[in-house]
Amino acid sequence: MIERLESIEKRYLELNEKLMDPEVFEDVSLTTKLSKEQASLKDSYEAYQTYKKLNSDLKEAMEMAHDKELGEFAKEEVLRLEEEIKDLESKIEILLLPKDPNDDKNVIVEIRGAAGGDEANIFAGDLFRMYSRYCEKNNLNITVLNSVASAAGGFSQIEFMVKGDNVYSKLKYESGAHRVQRVPETETQGRVHTSTATVLVMPEAEDVDVDIKQADLRIDVYRSGGCGGQGVNTTDSAVRITHIPTGIVVTCQNERSQIQNKEHAMQILRSRIYDYMNSIHEKEIESERKSKIGTGDRSEKIRTYNYPQNRVTDHRIGFTLNALDRVMEGDLGKIIDALIVEDQNRKLRGD
Repeated sequence: MIERLESIEKRYLELNEKLMDPEVFEDVSLTTKLSKEQASLKDSYEAYQTYKKLNSDLKEAMEMAHDKELGEFAKEEVLRLEEEIKDLESKIEILLLPKDPNDDKNVIVEIRGAAGGDEANIFAGDLFRMYSRYCEKNNLNITVLNSVASAAGGFSQIEFMVKGDNVYSKLKYESGAHRVQRVPETETQGRVHTSTATVLVMPEAEDVDVDIKQADLRIDVYRSGGCGGQGVNTTDSAVRITHIPTGIVVTCQNERSQIQNKEHAMQILRSRIYDYMNSIHEKEIESERKSKIGTGDRSEKIRTYNYPQNRVTDHRIGFTLNALDRVMEGDLGKIIDALIVEDQNRKLRGD
């Protein structure tokens, strides 16, 4: 552990020097890259500085323990410092776990109504509202890239970007099928229906992450459609982009400008291709996939939202909260924290 911490400290200080170099500072791309690397090492570096200080204080306290006047106080200080060092070592163990290289990235989230017709689309809208509230509470910014509204309410499909600090590390566990159990407004006999919506969380891909050749794209433009409203169906502004090698298709019609729709569609396409490439890589490394919480596949049922019982259950870790009303208002913190802790524990056990 100490060797790794010393290595991190050395690299952190090297990066500090490089970032103060005027030549490096003039290169925006290099500065951004080095700053990101330094930021990824910061917590471990600072923990090591605290660790060294505590051990130095412990050594002094142990020497003072033999002093007649200060002996009792020093012995108490020794016990306190030993406990602090033990707690810090546990935290450092977690900090030194292999990091997901995508954790510090922004994300593109796609929500689709799945099984259940209109009720599934309404639930997709509820999930979008839930994530919007969560982002508001955690100083994360949302930008809707594309949406297809449902006549009954909600969305048959919506894609949005979330920007902020370490967004992917917080939202990456949300991919999968979300199931709702409740009495729909259209149900006349009070029966509980089960519907599903799927969520896909993709790290935002930058140009350097994915090399997309123009020759591999087929771009079609068409007239926007929707549930009505001013500006709909009047111009050929909607864009459909097909990535021929993978067969991935992205559509975007939210903006009135064809150029803006194309930009948003390319953002989504880059992230989908990046996610596709990652999924292929993960399938090749079976042991890594076994340690993950869920597969991240859209078809995997990950969570149930039971309205009659005000209950939400995450099936991957058997975690239940009887506070569905608060969860739907964006209080996802306890669920996300439980998933992060379980993920860390599995890695520590080497599952």
